[in-house]
Amino acid sequence: MIEPGLRERKKVRTRELIAETARSLFAERGFEAVTVGEIARAADVSQQTVFNYFPTKEDLVFWRLEAFEAELLAAVRDRPEGEPVVAAFGRFVRRPRGLLADPDAAARERLAGITRTIAGSPALLARERETLARYTASLAALIAADQGAGPADIAPTVAANALMGVHHALVAQAQAGVVAGTSHATLARRLEEGADRALALLKRGLSGYAVKAAGGSRADG
Repeated sequence: MIEPGLRERKKVRTRELIAETARSLFAERGFEAVTVGEIARAADVSQQTVFNYFPTKEDLVFWRLEAFEAELLAAVRDRPEGEPVVAAFGRFVRRPRGLLADPDAAARERLAGITRTIAGSPALLARERETLARYTASLAALIAADQGAGPADIAPTVAANALMGVHHALVAQAQAGVVAGTSHATLARRLEEGADRALALLKRGLSGYAVKAAGGSRADG
């Protein structure tokens, strides 16, 4: 693996500094009460530099989700032959990631602060809904292509909405647990149990749909 150069490492540090500065200010005063100019001054960068790294103010909160969509689609696209989409999705969604995977108390406090910030901001709640809708549409398009579904076939959209509904429910459960101060071990156990129950419901209805065919050709569903 090629190590990133000095310039790239500096860009990563600058981006993380800006995001962490914004997180602290948002947690203290709320998303709407903090301006991009204030974030720039606190981070000792120009306002244009903030926008260079984060095109919108909402991106300062959701920037860590950039890789989620690509990882999700890859998990479904690259599933083994003969595996239903619900199995691949279940394997992906049960794996803790980001701050939720870090048992450190400081990481959990940061996650709790981010959760409270989102819950208290209409703009961030709207962005969260838009992001979930985009993920769902991307997943539906992938399933449709995988299964050779036509425009009139609603099954890929139904399946994608059901699968992403599991993800959304688990995120909400995780956020509530973090804010409530639930221990890392207890919360992890509850999320695994919740994922297992939810996925079991879907498997009873989706276990025969979107099974990966040999050679990438469509399987009858």
